[in-house]
Amino acid sequence: MPDSADPAKAATRSLRVPSELSRLVAVRELVRSAAVEAGVGVACAADLVQAVDEAATNAIIHGHAGAVGWVEVGVSTERDRFVVTIEDDAPAFDPTSVPAPDLSIHPAERRPGGMGVLLARMCVDEMAYRPRPGGGNILTLVRGFERNGKEDR
Repeated sequence: MPDSADPAKAATRSLRVPSELSRLVAVRELVRSAAVEAGVGVACAADLVQAVDEAATNAIIHGHAGAVGWVEVGVSTERDRFVVTIEDDAPAFDPTSVPAPDLSIHPAERRPGGMGVLLARMCVDEMAYRPRPGGGNILTLVRGFERNGKEDR
């Protein structure tokens, strides 16, 4: 039976875009549409889109820092888990090693930024990093869900 006919495992879809913030619209749409097709609930899908957007934005802004590059996002489901893999050709950076920000500091006293990794972590159940062979990064985000639109959190 082909993967797409098996409700426990949907076919993998991916999209590679140039490292331009304007291209994240297509990335968000890929994640959103794949989540809907998989039967992910609305809140869970929104969390997945948010996490991917944060991670891909960081790769473009901080990783590529204006240089020409690319970001590739792959999505798949594995039973009751939605898996997103974000690859790029930016210098190596492990977001899983970023310490949590000090939330005791009032937001008005904080420097802008620095919350994206925390936000992405809060939106998924698992975040794993590995260097990409040949250079770059691979970040895997996993979120469990219940099928048929039932909310999981």
